[in-house]
Amino acid sequence: MQNSTLILDHHKIDQKINRIAYQIYEDNYNQDEIIMAGIAKNGFVFASILKERLETISNIKVILKELTIDKKNPIKSKAEVKMQGEEIKNKSIVVVDDVLNSGKTMMYGLQAFLNAPLKSLSIAVLVNRSHKRYPVNANYVGMSLATTLKEHIEVSFEKPNNYTVTLS
Repeated sequence: MQNSTLILDHHKIDQKINRIAYQIYEDNYNQDEIIMAGIAKNGFVFASILKERLETISNIKVILKELTIDKKNPIKSKAEVKMQGEEIKNKSIVVVDDVLNSGKTMMYGLQAFLNAPLKSLSIAVLVNRSHKRYPVNANYVGMSLATTLKEHIEVSFEKPNNYTVTLS
């Protein structure tokens, strides 16, 4: 097993979540409602935490949805979020994931929202890596990391009050 280095502990992650929630609020303070779509598994967990934090600091109603996509092969499977075009029409959407690597998963995930006119479409990530192969940039970033291609970022939300980000 490879050695891993703790990059962010729970306290630092909590600070990042607060900052991202306030940034989303500042950009959407005039909205009654926003849709937060978390990319399945960790992105959805992160979106759930952000939703709670955003609703604590604002009066914005946050609709939480899970965005499902095959991260290994996003071309073969269409990104899906259980909403109809009319439900997202003229809404502000925040797509959330734990780590933005090459941008591939996010690029294909965003397609789920391109079938209706939107008020805005933005991206929130806890960790942004510098290995972009697709023209995707996050609007809200907890931490940017320059890593090698062989290094791996692992975000763990498994234990309440003990979230971690490690590099291996």
